[in-house]
Amino acid sequence: MRKVYITGVGSISSQKTFDNNIFLEETLTYTNNVISVVNPDYKQYINPAAARRMAKGIKMGVVASKIALKDANLENVDAIITGTGMGCVRDSEKFVSAIIDNEEQYLTPTSFIQSTHNTVGGQIALELQCKGYNFTYVHASISFESALLDAKLQLENNEANAILIGGVDEHGDHTVTIHKLINHIKPEKIETAKILSSDTEGAIFGEGANFFVLSNKKQDSCYAEILAIETYNIIPEIEILNTAQQFLKDNNINVEDIDIIVLGNNGDVKYDDTFYNQLSSGLFKDTQQVYYKHLCGEFHTASSFGIWLASKILKTQKLPEIAKINKTPGSNYTTILLYNQYRGENHSFTLLRKC
Repeated sequence: MRKVYITGVGSISSQKTFDNNIFLEETLTYTNNVISVVNPDYKQYINPAAARRMAKGIKMGVVASKIALKDANLENVDAIITGTGMGCVRDSEKFVSAIIDNEEQYLTPTSFIQSTHNTVGGQIALELQCKGYNFTYVHASISFESALLDAKLQLENNEANAILIGGVDEHGDHTVTIHKLINHIKPEKIETAKILSSDTEGAIFGEGANFFVLSNKKQDSCYAEILAIETYNIIPEIEILNTAQQFLKDNNINVEDIDIIVLGNNGDVKYDDTFYNQLSSGLFKDTQQVYYKHLCGEFHTASSFGIWLASKILKTQKLPEIAKINKTPGSNYTTILLYNQYRGENHSFTLLRKC
């Protein structure tokens, strides 16, 4: 089977990540429990007339994909695969509100058409005039991992040479209100940089779009090789250490071979303690530990930001201080393990290696 490489990245997040020439030299700290992306100058990438008709999630996805393609020195790809948990949720909210307000009469279909989950992938294909395989995964918090696994299998089997993948989610007012009511969002405001010391349930919610060009041909722009990815719906708390060990064993990797472990801590004391902290205080206590959701917030495809962070670390060989959980001596980063879960479900392990 062919090897699979990340050859281009593009990120729109709550940090100024849309500029690939810098890597978290300056970061933004928020004190709200719902944070938004730092918007690039969209008119540099999208015709202003067209951009006005696009939902925020579509604009983020289109721009992030264009940044990734430029980074990989490509104009087109063989396939486009996206992952999203909620799709263009703001337009969904508009359409449902119109149904209620107009008593199910005289409805315009625009918001419904733009709210479907595959709208982002379709719009990217229209922009690129890409007529190849186009698929969207809606698998909650492993939506991005599902897209990544699909692309990896196609490239390994030489069914395609270059594939654009991405994870994109936006937040809407009504959806945020619901999540606050059921305590999925922290009731109190907290500095994003202090989520590891939080002793309350709930997370800081965010949004974003992170896209990657994957190829089975190693290029000068290569960031990382994707060694393996595994997803699990449920892992009992007492089995998380054994599962991590088995994943490494299946891929002929020892714990000592892992230079960095990237964890999805989001400040929810209930799930940080039961899953992430078991790994950080047990199996990987002597490994450099990194987190990222204080930078981008929690959303269904937030793990794609973790992949972006790991890819940049491997290529630049720089580890930003803002991302460190502990401080373990090290300078040559070769192998990175990523682990993510959301509220005890949809666990994923991803293994990356320096090109």
